[in-house]
Amino acid sequence: MRKLKKEYSQYEGRELAAACARIALDTKAEDLSVLDVRGLASFTDFFVIMSGRSTRHVQGLAEAIESELSAKRINSKNSEGLRDGMWVLLDFGDVVVHIFYHEQRSFYDLEGLWHDAPRLEVDQLLGDTE
Repeated sequence: MRKLKKEYSQYEGRELAAACARIALDTKAEDLSVLDVRGLASFTDFFVIMSGRSTRHVQGLAEAIESELSAKRINSKNSEGLRDGMWVLLDFGDVVVHIFYHEQRSFYDLEGLWHDAPRLEVDQLLGDTE
């Protein structure tokens, strides 16, 4: 089993969510949203939700996030939907990333389903971790 590089070994959920958000913005994700589901979900602490303009863009967003985090020895525990590119889920434990093709996002409406979860301001989240 590979160990995390020392500087990333203490990554907390909020910092990991910020890293995913930064990578997503760098890769031109649309409608980026971060939900704090601590206390509401037992399986994760944060959802990072975004949309892609096309199925290829959705796949590219997922690949960029996985690749950059993998370089820091942070690997997803599970990923789903990469082949189709309609809804990709990347599970990093404390953070679950949802990347939707825009029509799928409105159909599943995760923000509505988790309406009790506080939304984090992405600019503030990124500023807190710099």
